[in-house]
Amino acid sequence: MKHTVSIKENHIFQRLYRKGTSAVTPCLALYVRKNGRAGNRLGLTVSTKVGKAVIRNRVRRRLREIYRAHEPRLRGGVDLVVVARVRAGHSRYHTLDADFRKLCTRLELWKKEEGA
Repeated sequence: MKHTVSIKENHIFQRLYRKGTSAVTPCLALYVRKNGRAGNRLGLTVSTKVGKAVIRNRVRRRLREIYRAHEPRLRGGVDLVVVARVRAGHSRYHTLDADFRKLCTRLELWKKEEGA
């Protein structure tokens, strides 16, 4: 399995916030924009408002794992930034997973079915 390419540069985050398409749930916000590449890039934002370092790192690990689990089903060639909202700090893994799937459906990020 390939490693997920991370977005680290601030100007890419800023471009996604300004020009990307977004959708929001109580726990997460997702920004998406085409990147002109074959693969996807993932950026995670977890503010200090979410909680102290232990909680922020736990949320980050959960979001990374949720993305990794769904990556094969996602369309290619997009940049994604997942922003954890305050409620994400106290949410369970399954709630974050359901919110991520809901956001991907709203933003039409799932691959088209071959047989359909």
